[in-house]
Amino acid sequence: MDTETRLGLILREPTEEVITVEELRQLLETESSPVAYDGFEPSGLAHIPFGVMRAIKLRDMLEAGCRFKLLIADWHAMINNKMGGDLEKIKKVGEYFVEVWKASGIDTSRVEIVWASELASDSDYWKLVIQVARNTTIKRILRCLPIMGRREGELQEASQIIYPAMQVADIFTLEAKICQLGVDQRRANILARELGPKLGYWKPVAVHHHMLMGLQGPTTPAGMEDEKEEYDIEISSKMSKSKPETSIFVHDDLGTIKQKLLSAYCPPKQVSGNPVLEYCRYIIFRIQDRLYVERPEKYGGPVTYYSYRDLEHDYASGSLHPLDLKNAVAEALYKILEPIRIYFEGNKRARELYEFVKNQEIVR
Repeated sequence: MDTETRLGLILREPTEEVITVEELRQLLETESSPVAYDGFEPSGLAHIPFGVMRAIKLRDMLEAGCRFKLLIADWHAMINNKMGGDLEKIKKVGEYFVEVWKASGIDTSRVEIVWASELASDSDYWKLVIQVARNTTIKRILRCLPIMGRREGELQEASQIIYPAMQVADIFTLEAKICQLGVDQRRANILARELGPKLGYWKPVAVHHHMLMGLQGPTTPAGMEDEKEEYDIEISSKMSKSKPETSIFVHDDLGTIKQKLLSAYCPPKQVSGNPVLEYCRYIIFRIQDRLYVERPEKYGGPVTYYSYRDLEHDYASGSLHPLDLKNAVAEALYKILEPIRIYFEGNKRARELYEFVKNQEIVR
């Protein structure tokens, strides 16, 4: 596969930003299988951004020839007080995450799953964490708190200051040449790019994907102060597992999906900041080649869309009503999630892990 084809796969949506495209092209020209990574805090039930959109982008990266590492950030979750900071509970959620990846069609034989606790058992890792911390400032570390879903005023414990330095150390310990994470992680990736050459490493390429919006619609950022205002809005509006009424989980049944979508923010004719259209753009049309909309003859009758562009055009013009769109999206998402539901119904261990996670209190 030639370089431009590989590059095109990595740039496909939901990729939203690459720092930089030229550096990525040069990397692909010199390495047939560069290491890419993404990290996840085990923190509750899997929603669609984790269970479906993550799998979509991962398949792009694998097809482009990347060697992908999935980091289960159990120590990071402990520092961030996920699952009450109970490391044993966090590890069980991490095991559940692996089952979700399998259920979503990720071939776990083609990716390397790494636990942060494995990295933390090596003294060289902590030496690197200290080197990162010694080469930056407290102010810069505090500016990285959005990677934890926190703002500076929400800093609760001294241990949380260590988190950004750990994330930068993760990149080099994993030998990752590509950081393929959400735009909410861009500050840590930019810090790694600045410090890499100074510490005797490389400058990793940052490939940031779109953050799927919660069903509440866009929210006003407070205290984010990123380099780009659109990313502040995107990060503050992202789907959150701690707000289940605004999130669709991979285990939701059709009735639940419909109920949530019926309450979703979806103003007539409004394309920008519309979470229901985001599902179409970043999920449905990346998995299937059409969206069927059932509607009464008096409102135009059934219609099938074969591209997101055509769907967006009709919605913006007013010829497609929000209720018809919501019903169609609910049916499509239910069908897309069916393999995950079947997997968990038929796999005893996966089902036990799901029941465990479902019964835990989920907090930010």
